[in-house]
Amino acid sequence: MARIGVLTSGGDAPGMNAAIRASVRCGTAAGLSLYGIARGYAGLIDGDVFPLSNRAVGGIIERGGTMLRSARSQEFTTKTGQQKALATVREHSLDGLIVIGGNGSLRGAQWLSERGVPTVGIPASIDNDIPGSTMVIGVDSALNTVVESLDRIRDTAVAHERAFVVEVMGRESGYIALMGGLAGGAEVILLPEIPVSLKDVARNVQDGLTLGKRHSIIVVAEGFTPPDATLHSGSSAQTVCSYLETLGALEIRLTILGHLQRGGSPTAFDRILASRFGQAAIQAFIEKRTAIMLSYDGRDIVASPYSKLDEPCCNVNPEILKLADTVAH
Repeated sequence: MARIGVLTSGGDAPGMNAAIRASVRCGTAAGLSLYGIARGYAGLIDGDVFPLSNRAVGGIIERGGTMLRSARSQEFTTKTGQQKALATVREHSLDGLIVIGGNGSLRGAQWLSERGVPTVGIPASIDNDIPGSTMVIGVDSALNTVVESLDRIRDTAVAHERAFVVEVMGRESGYIALMGGLAGGAEVILLPEIPVSLKDVARNVQDGLTLGKRHSIIVVAEGFTPPDATLHSGSSAQTVCSYLETLGALEIRLTILGHLQRGGSPTAFDRILASRFGQAAIQAFIEKRTAIMLSYDGRDIVASPYSKLDEPCCNVNPEILKLADTVAH
């Protein structure tokens, strides 16, 4: 009976538990033995491995976070840590690993695969920044959290005739800011991929005032950097807020959503997508197709080599930003 380990690594994303559940139950149905590894690669280094039964994953599909817990392991980037991880695989006679996580986690799965450990990667990242996959676990849930927050913020913005600068997650990818801003009716959306000057942001807000709008929502991805900003302390969202305050046209308020976007019950879409990923991972092991990462092409779950991670991610569409700008005024 093949023994397959499951770990979640890096930033947590709503739907990870659904992927764990599907992996365990589909694996058990196929005659495999499933083992959980706590705290991602940190747990793999420490040998924190335990059996996962169907009952162990009961009642988790609706829960955010990950029952296996997660961590970012610096030790796994060292030769000593890597050797400890490989020793754990041997000690527990693991025939393969399902790795659920973002780019860094999938890179770790690639490294293990190159050292002879069969792995299948399942993409999970609220940033939706994994090449080759139109959507990954956690994105839809995070987007719904952002949109609900923007709806609430707009209520007070309208009531007090204020402008709100709202920072969302996305250090290198502006997907959440773009799609959340479009769905939430933001007047301005600022992304790491598309430079916009502070003067242009101010002009956009002023244009709204000229058209009779007495409030404004500016959504800023945390990785956005205004090209005309001077050296400053604090986030880019704080810089945008400070710059707009100097104009005196509207009262400005700053809201940073932060880790609020990571938590909460996963949406139906994320539960379904994660379940499909878990099933596909088990099927890949049954068919002896490893050294792959799974992705979603908008309809089907497909597999690609880890070398796909070297390609750029193209999930931020400038045409959607143009649409958001057109419908904002």
